[in-house]
Amino acid sequence: MPLQNRVDPHSQLHAVSARGTFMGNRGRLHNAERQIVSPWKIKPWITCALSFKERKRELMAPNSYTELFFLDEPTAYAAGHRPCAECRCPDYKRFKAAWARAFPEQQDLSAKAIDNLLHAARLNDDGSQRTWTAKLAELPDGSMIEHDGECVLLWKGHQWRWSFAGYSPLQPIIPAGQEVAVLTPEPIVRLFAAGLAGALAVHPSLDSCD
Repeated sequence: MPLQNRVDPHSQLHAVSARGTFMGNRGRLHNAERQIVSPWKIKPWITCALSFKERKRELMAPNSYTELFFLDEPTAYAAGHRPCAECRCPDYKRFKAAWARAFPEQQDLSAKAIDNLLHAARLNDDGSQRTWTAKLAELPDGSMIEHDGECVLLWKGHQWRWSFAGYSPLQPIIPAGQEVAVLTPEPIVRLFAAGLAGALAVHPSLDSCD
């Protein structure tokens, strides 16, 4: 029976057998029976590498954080996670550099300050995912939107239907001038527009659009 630790672009946790390409955490979310009892515990929601310094972990071990898994980096960003400063240090530095370009007025670029702003952007007061609207043509690569009940990734001029197994072309496509519901938190979309999109690690199912 799969554990409930796969994350969708809505930041919800599911029990599915498909594997992800990134790991992450948002605190200890499980109980002694390895059941999810909370959607998050800490404000730093991070995305980690699947392997780092040959460390081995027991999934959902007692008194340990809950290992979460993502299809790819755009999925993790849509769910409100940012790169880990330890196991993904180069990616975290690129993230902070893009943040400085996107928000030049912000003086405090500490992880705590950024995490506080991200937390406010990804959740409503009732704990539900915060979404926002924009015209499709104004969104940069890497943005994840919702359309007709499906999650859709914008990537290299194409629209891709998201699933736990990978992406497939969206048909029919959404008109460029249409307003859409954006799942990726607004600050992160601004980072994509500031150059971060060019460094995103996407699922292999998107190789056909290179």
